[in-house]
Amino acid sequence: MKTNTVQANEQLSIERIYSSPSLDGQTPKSLKFSPDGSRVTYLQGKSDDLNRYDLWEYNLKSKENKLLVDSQALFSGTEVLSNEEKARRERQRVYGSGIMEYKFSNDGSALLFPLNGDIYYYHLATKTAKRLTETSAFETDIKFSPKGNYVSFIRDENIFVLNIESTKERQLTKDGGSNNIKNGMSEFVAQEEMDRMTGYWWSPDEKHIAFLRVDESPVKVVIRNEIYAEKIELIEQRYPATGTNNVTIKLAVTDIKGKKTRFITLDEAQGSTSEASLLKTSLLKNNKNDFYLPRVKWLPDSKNLSYQWQSRDQKTLTLNIYNLKKRKQKTLLTEQSDHWLNLHHDLVFLSDNNSFIWASERDGYKHLYHFTNDGKLINQLTKGNWVVDSIKHVDEKNGLIYFTGRADTPLESHLYQVPLNGKSPEHVARISKRNGFHSISFSKDSKSYIDSFSNISTPTQVSLHQADGEHVTWLEENKITKDHPIAPYYKNLIQPKFGTLTASDGKTSLYYKLYTPKNMAPGIKYPVIVNVYGGPHAQLVKNSWQGADMTQYMLQQGYIVFQLDNRGSNYRGTAFEFPIYEELGKIEVVDQITGVEYLHSLEFVDKDRIGIFGHSYGGYMALMAMFKASDYFKAGVSGAPVTDWLLYDTHYTERYLNHPDVNADGYDKSSVFPYVAGLNGPLMIYHGMADDNVLFTNTTKLIKTLQDEGKIFELMTYPGSKHSMRGKKVKVHLNKTIMDFFDRQFKQ
Repeated sequence: MKTNTVQANEQLSIERIYSSPSLDGQTPKSLKFSPDGSRVTYLQGKSDDLNRYDLWEYNLKSKENKLLVDSQALFSGTEVLSNEEKARRERQRVYGSGIMEYKFSNDGSALLFPLNGDIYYYHLATKTAKRLTETSAFETDIKFSPKGNYVSFIRDENIFVLNIESTKERQLTKDGGSNNIKNGMSEFVAQEEMDRMTGYWWSPDEKHIAFLRVDESPVKVVIRNEIYAEKIELIEQRYPATGTNNVTIKLAVTDIKGKKTRFITLDEAQGSTSEASLLKTSLLKNNKNDFYLPRVKWLPDSKNLSYQWQSRDQKTLTLNIYNLKKRKQKTLLTEQSDHWLNLHHDLVFLSDNNSFIWASERDGYKHLYHFTNDGKLINQLTKGNWVVDSIKHVDEKNGLIYFTGRADTPLESHLYQVPLNGKSPEHVARISKRNGFHSISFSKDSKSYIDSFSNISTPTQVSLHQADGEHVTWLEENKITKDHPIAPYYKNLIQPKFGTLTASDGKTSLYYKLYTPKNMAPGIKYPVIVNVYGGPHAQLVKNSWQGADMTQYMLQQGYIVFQLDNRGSNYRGTAFEFPIYEELGKIEVVDQITGVEYLHSLEFVDKDRIGIFGHSYGGYMALMAMFKASDYFKAGVSGAPVTDWLLYDTHYTERYLNHPDVNADGYDKSSVFPYVAGLNGPLMIYHGMADDNVLFTNTTKLIKTLQDEGKIFELMTYPGSKHSMRGKKVKVHLNKTIMDFFDRQFKQ
């Protein structure tokens, strides 16, 4: 059979899903505008090694895509990373080698690259590279100073600055690396749960650096086994398990000579704002240092430093300003909740030094607000029963804010525009045209933006647009032609049916996706695999590209695949998120049962062959479904599950379950162990044996309990694998094992 655009249809294999070239096609990573707006840069894998990345550019003047910096020209050997950098990349979910990270100088004339623990400087005009450091120690978290005269970095848990012209170094902090002190670094929960990967910040005038001094002494040392094929490593990790001590954290400002360092009194601004809600917690009664610092940001004037202070129970968040000259501070605004407050990055101080933009969920949905620098509300900028995703650009000259959000539907993310004057917050102008998901990056000059777009039938396409949305050019069209990797499989891809169900409360809508195999025979009932995540800050049901993945393979094997976003998941407002508070695994399972009851109503579904599969929180959900709802879920696969929330970290767990001293009953009910006796069907568990996120202890504890209860189950462990189960061989084996399990339960 011939076609103008694609090759003949082929059967999809698990091996092909995880082989190169990617079936998703060319998908550039780390797209950025250069500060001068002359080029768009991105990372792209080498043709002979897709996991080793080079820096490419699209030149706006010549309209050409070309290699900008070859990683081999900078460093050609095997890259060795420090344990700290390995952990940092795991937190960032960054995988590969070569150029994995790059920083522009503010004038766009030069680039910085961290490679093999050292720092490389590249001058764009002369196309020359210079190695700035060559030490046995590892340099991490490198940054240009705002005016481009210095490079800063962390070495041996201290902050250094290096003069680019002279290459002379200066050490700004001295006590890092001893007595469990880390300077300028982000603590474990900041990296894993707060999306804060740094611990220091340059002032815009290049005269000062604000930094965090983290004392890990209060955090309990956990000895964790990392089991590899040929060895077992005993890792001593200071892991802040829920209910235990966090790090002690201090905020300081130093000049770049390292001569004057001032520490800011962090309880001065907020006083006892949150203490009333914390007094019940014995751990916190006498510890005024038990708080979080999720965000730090300089104001444009370089005279004032802002920081966000979050209470341990995450019900109070204050935005504070510290004046360097007066050494005084004040609280600009306070956000409070009876449940929890979601963190965000949507704080923009305007260049007039008089006001700022701030995102808040105070009306039940995340929206944008305009405040004076004294904390007085000027106006609400967006409004409605939908959420803002994030601010993408503020065009102060023309009085416009560009942001992504869900004003049209929670299933799609679009670019919108709203005036800064706040005259019509209920009416926002949609800029993006095509239905689907748009990831946006704006140029500094407000004239154009990069759009990384996909929808359920279109793989990721990257294009350049004018600010009004007009298409300028493709940066990567990724068009499905006969030469596209997915071409042999594209015609066989099955699009899902989207729909809504009414939750058990009789009023809440639950979105679902239903995939059915091609050419289903009349009168035949088919098995179903419910693919679940179910946890906070996640969304499975959306109009974005999934491609030729395991869902399509399952469909090819004659399975129906069903996904439902239960209450507690994201992008629907706080009333949709909050029902899980103080008891996890309850309302989520109730909503998943609602989904299965819908499946029972379909004439082509075999209600005695409905299985469930999930990883991480989805693995936890698979266990809770199998233990609490065995009448609905007949077989399950649980991957890397949390089984006892007392084994997970403070910031994530206490956000949803409160402190265990306050909510011991909720912790017990949220654990899988009270429900183990309810297991009546086949269960498979898998876990990476070097997982440093959901510790392998979660699974070993479950194994023992299942054995004690006389429950038969299957287990697959992966030596050396972390939480994300990386690597082709691991992924192929894991997914073959999952399919073999379901085939044995539902097809024999």
